[in-house]
This record gives sequence, C-alpha cells and structure tokens, in this order.
Amino acid sequence: MSESLFEPEIDDVPIDAHASQAYLTYAMSVVTSRALPGLEDGMKPVQRRILFSMDAFARPDAAHKKSARVVGDVIGKYHPHGDSSVYEAMVRLAQPFTLRYPLIDGQGNFGSMDGDNAAAMRYTECRLTPFARHVLLSEINAGVIEFQPNYDGTQQEPSLLPARLPVVLANGASGIAVGMACEIPSHNLREIGAAVCRLLDDPGCPDEDVLDCFLGPDFPNGATLISSREAIVAAYREGRGSFRLRANHEVEALARGQWQVVVTALPPGVSTGAVMSRIDDLANPKPKGDKKKISDEQARTRTLATSLIDSVRDESDARHPVRLVIEPKSRAVSQEDLLAFLFAYTDLECNSSLNLTLLDTSRRPVQIGIAPLLREWCSYRMAAVSRRIAARIADIDARMHILDGRLAILLDIDRAIAIIRVADDPKGDLMAAFGITERQADDVLDIRLRQIAKLEAIKLQGERDTLDAERTGLLAVLGSDGALRAFVRAEVAADVERFGDERRTLINPDAQATRAREAPQVDEAVTVVVSRGGFGRLRAGHDVDEAALTWKAGDGPLAVLKCRTVWPVILLDADGRSYTIRPTDLPSGKGDGVPVSSLADLAGKKLVAVLTGEPGSRYLVASDGGYGFVCAIEDMVSRNRAGKAFLNTDGTQALPPLAIQATDRWVVALAGDRLLAFPLEEMKTLSGGKGVKIMTLPEGETLQMLELFRGRLALTVPGSRGRPKTLNIDETALMAWRGVRATKGRKVDG
Repeated sequence: MSESLFEPEIDDVPIDAHASQAYLTYAMSVVTSRALPGLEDGMKPVQRRILFSMDAFARPDAAHKKSARVVGDVIGKYHPHGDSSVYEAMVRLAQPFTLRYPLIDGQGNFGSMDGDNAAAMRYTECRLTPFARHVLLSEINAGVIEFQPNYDGTQQEPSLLPARLPVVLANGASGIAVGMACEIPSHNLREIGAAVCRLLDDPGCPDEDVLDCFLGPDFPNGATLISSREAIVAAYREGRGSFRLRANHEVEALARGQWQVVVTALPPGVSTGAVMSRIDDLANPKPKGDKKKISDEQARTRTLATSLIDSVRDESDARHPVRLVIEPKSRAVSQEDLLAFLFAYTDLECNSSLNLTLLDTSRRPVQIGIAPLLREWCSYRMAAVSRRIAARIADIDARMHILDGRLAILLDIDRAIAIIRVADDPKGDLMAAFGITERQADDVLDIRLRQIAKLEAIKLQGERDTLDAERTGLLAVLGSDGALRAFVRAEVAADVERFGDERRTLINPDAQATRAREAPQVDEAVTVVVSRGGFGRLRAGHDVDEAALTWKAGDGPLAVLKCRTVWPVILLDADGRSYTIRPTDLPSGKGDGVPVSSLADLAGKKLVAVLTGEPGSRYLVASDGGYGFVCAIEDMVSRNRAGKAFLNTDGTQALPPLAIQATDRWVVALAGDRLLAFPLEEMKTLSGGKGVKIMTLPEGETLQMLELFRGRLALTVPGSRGRPKTLNIDETALMAWRGVRATKGRKVDG
C-alpha cells in the first residue's frame, strides 16, 4: 500500500493568509469573550461565570464558602482556564476600593489599596452580596435571558445576567483587547437611576437632559473631581476623555503655630505607598540612565522639595483607611505653596481616563456616549421585562389550569372518589366524567387526602382569583408601551431606593489644578539662548560670554536673554501668535539645545522674537502693516502648547516687540523714505488684537522699522539718487520729524 494514503491532507494556503485569519480569530475571541464588558450587565465572561456559579451555593443568606471551592466549580463547569486568573477576577469583585458596589462579600485578606495581594484562595471565604443577588441574579430563572452550553456541552450557562440596573456604569470596567481597550469609571447609582427614569418617562428627551443627571464619576475611594462641567459633558457625550482628580486633604493645626497636611482620600489607582515613594524620589533623586550625576532640573526640584517638606508618614489604619500626613519644613512655609507642589509633582492630583468601549446588544464592540448607552440599556431592559412578564403569565395560566381541575373535582368529590376506587382506568374515567384534561387528571390523582376538605376549596378559589387579577394586570402592562415603561421605571426606582447612597467623590471645578496654580519654583538667575533655527538652551547665571557660544552650521543667535527661572519665556511667530515655555523646560547641558517646537506647537511658523521679563514688564508690539499697541508681558502668556492668537496681523507680519523702559517717551517709525516720531503715550494699551494705527503707509509700503528713542538713533535711509545713507539723530534733530500718530510722517531726504 502506498505511503501517501497515510499522509494527512494539507490545505494549500499561503502562510500570510493563514496567519492573518488565525490572528483575526484570536483577536475577535479576546474582544468578545475576554476583555470587554457587555452593555446589558456590565460583566465579562469570567465574572459572569463566577457569579452564576456562586448563586447555586453562596447566596447572601448562606454561610461564607471557601474561595477555592468557588474557583474549582467555575473552572470545572464553565471556565477552563488557570485558577489564578479566575481567583484574581473574583478578588476584584470583592474589593470595596475597586468596585463602587461590590458583588462579592469577602471574608479574609482580599488585598489592599496599596497594591498588596490577596491571601491564597484556600484561606479566604466569600458569598454574594445582596446587590449582586438582587440586581444581577434574581431573574436568572424568570425567562429573561437565554442559556447556552458550556465548553464541553455538559452544563448550561447564561449568555448574560439579567441586570435590573446599568451595572456597567455603576461599577465601571477596565480591559485591554486587541486594537481596543475600555476604561469605564464607576458612577453613583442615584444619578444613574435618575437618568434611566428620565429616559423611560420621555424616550425622546435630548441627550443634554440625560447628561444633566450626572455630576461626574463617583469613585469608591472618594477624592475630588476638579474638571470643569464643560469637560465632563464633552467626555460623556463622546464616550472618550479624561477627568482631573485631586486627593481630599485638610490642614490640621498643631501647638505653637505648627501645622500639617493630612490626606484622607486618594484618586483612583493611587496608593499612599506610591505617593510616599514619589516624594522620596523628589527629595533624593537618582541619576537617570547611565548619567553619573543628577540633572539641573532634578537638582532644582530637590531643592524645592527639601525646602517645603520635612517628613511624610502613613497613619492609615482600620478607622482611617487613608491617612497620609505631610509635615512642612517649618511653620513659615506657605500652605498654598506646599499643596501646589504636591499636586504638581505627585499623583495627589492626576487624570482618570474615560473610554466607553463595550459590547453592544448585538455583541459588537462600539465606543458610545453615556446617553446612547442608557437608551440602548432601556430598550434591553424593557424587552427583558416583557419576556419575564410573558413567562409569568404562562406560569399563571399553567397554575390556573391545575386549580380549575381541582375545583371541578371538589364540586362532586364523592363521585370522584368512587370513580378512583372502582375504575380500571381512573384517569380516563375522571377526564370523561368531569371534562378535565389529562394534566388536570394526573394532578387530581396525585392529591393528598387532606387536600379534599371543604376549607381547601375556599383556599383554591381564593388563589385562583388572586392569580386571575395578577394575570389581568400583567396583560395590561404588556398591551401598552406607556404602561410597560411605567412598570420598568417603578422597578428601577425601587432598586435605586434600596441600594443607592450618597456620592463619595466630591465635585469642585473651581479648584482647577496642577497648572492653574503653578508649583513653586526655585528663583534662580539663568540665561535663555535661542538660535535663529529655533534651538533653545539654558545657561546658569547672567555672566554668559555670548562670543563663546557655539551654533550649528548656518545658524546664529536669535535671542540671548538674561532671565530668572520663575519668569515666562514668550515665543512670537510671524503671524502674531504667542507661545509660552518655562526656562527650566530648556536643557542646560552642553550642546545646541532642543527645538523649541518640541515645547510649543509652532505648526511650522517662523519665530520673529523671543522675550522674557519680570511681571509687569511692558512691551510695544506691532505688525509691519502699521498697527500696534502697548501691553504687559502677562498678556502674551499662553497656557496651551498651541499658543494663542495675540497680535492680529491681518495678513502682514509681526515685528519683534520692544521692551519699554521707564524713561521711554518717543516712538520712531520708518516706512520707505518717510520718518515719523510721536509720543509713546499716544499708543493705546491693550491685551491683544490689531491695535491702533501707528503710521499711515503709502500704497504697497510696509513698516520697515519701529524703535523707541533713547537719546540717539542711527538709521539707514534712502538717499539722493537711490543710494542709502546713514542718518544720526539726537534728541534735538528728532524734533524735525515730530508729528502725530497715524500720520504719514516726513521725507528723510527733503
């Protein structure tokens, strides 16, 4: 026999096509069966299986069961994966600092906020919480959801849990799939309930009305939400964004004027250990990478940290889950400076992401806003309640059918007994004699003798009347969309009333932090160096030898500014847009520096000036179109990397701003062959815009020069026969060109 008969069949498929298909199958499995929660119940498959398994033997009214028993049951029946992964998922469901409304009541060591691991599953015990049993599992056998075979076909498991509330928002979720991820923060149940009730009352209400019900996320550990209302609404509308959170703190007064900062609640994902470690790194920095010494930036931060903070200790205990005490260096330290430093340099203030990516009711991954999410959940819940009511009506019909058979027999019980005693086929004879069905006859034959008393007939009739009234009411609910919405709304309101509680996360948008108040900085003398090619660097002190500075080939100096580390450095591009960087953002090592475009989004625009100055410094800014104004340096400061529209050039180009000194009195402007000098006081002080006309320009001319006169001025102007000449002007000669702002000036050769 040929050996080829024993060779397996091999599909002739290109390896790239096979790899692509195999990876796509894996990716979809991760997305739909592991990483993303379902919109309906907010659960991932492993969490769903854990809760369903526990519902059989670890309900809230039962004693705690060993966690190892739960894990073994889940692995053996529903989830054939590693025991550690199942136990970790179960631990998360039991942690009150992870879930806003825990689903498992844990007994033993289930970990801590500081990242401590839970004890081994042989030591811990668990059972369902009342919230999990009622909200997620109470309707598990009420005909609401479908069951599917488990991995080996020997058991049935629910495809979803019949959630009575939007648990996906109440407890949130976090997961990383292939090419997508979800990060859903927890929310307050009362706010969720209010939004759901509003949608059930008015399905067509605008999304803005739904979002009005939400103040913001409500995290298990509290903290304070300091994002603006606009930012919160924008994130909720898009289903993607971030929230700014700050630790709750208070300043405790001590004896002899001493005080200390006490942190009582931390943002999500932040631990006291992480904060203490960060403060220690700031006060005792280590060289980065393969460097032998710390950078100048690290040295400045160390100086600042050690000048503000004396000690940090963790006093958390059973009574105070979070109590982090930070003592200032001395009582003379400003409380505002210390808090600003902590919020700027540690995770006592940080961002929390929102990425509402989940599986919709069609089991497809989608990114969705909160209002559309709740609309889809309401549709799911109404369909689920409809199925539950239909199943209940079917049960009532079956019970009433049995009761009708019993009542028919009890009307002539002696005849029924006689038939049963003597008949060869009592079932058939009963059916013929009393006109009952086979099912009713079987029930009659199974009745105990004590159930044929006269009193029992009264009870049966009462039960039938009660069931008939319930059936009529349920049919009325199913027959009207409005009645069904009112029915679902009443259930949601009742559940929210039972399990809802007050917010833990405070709302304080007025606190706008980290950069709203900059962390205090060490005030040092430095020199900022920026080249024409846009490279910036920093030198310590003011005694920098400009002649010794080196430049890239073809490059040269644009600005060499004596500055202090607490002053802003302003970049002005040709279109009049201003950008702000901090001196300490520039590198101070040897070399040509870094492109300032890496610190500010210049979008390819050409820099015309770099300037700095102490607060209150005044500048004359203008465009070559002949317009300008006087402003303070603070007016040019921008808090965005993309800068701000400061000088409206209206299609012309910005000129380098001129720093105004206290003795400056005259402005000198040159356009073509005309010169104009006028008092500085005629210029208007503005915070931005186009400004006022400096000089009336001839057609096609631009403002070639703008200067502040300081005793003497040398100008290169057009001479006779078109040859340029140098014009030296002193204070006496200046009066020859004195005029009024916005006029044409006088010719320089006439």
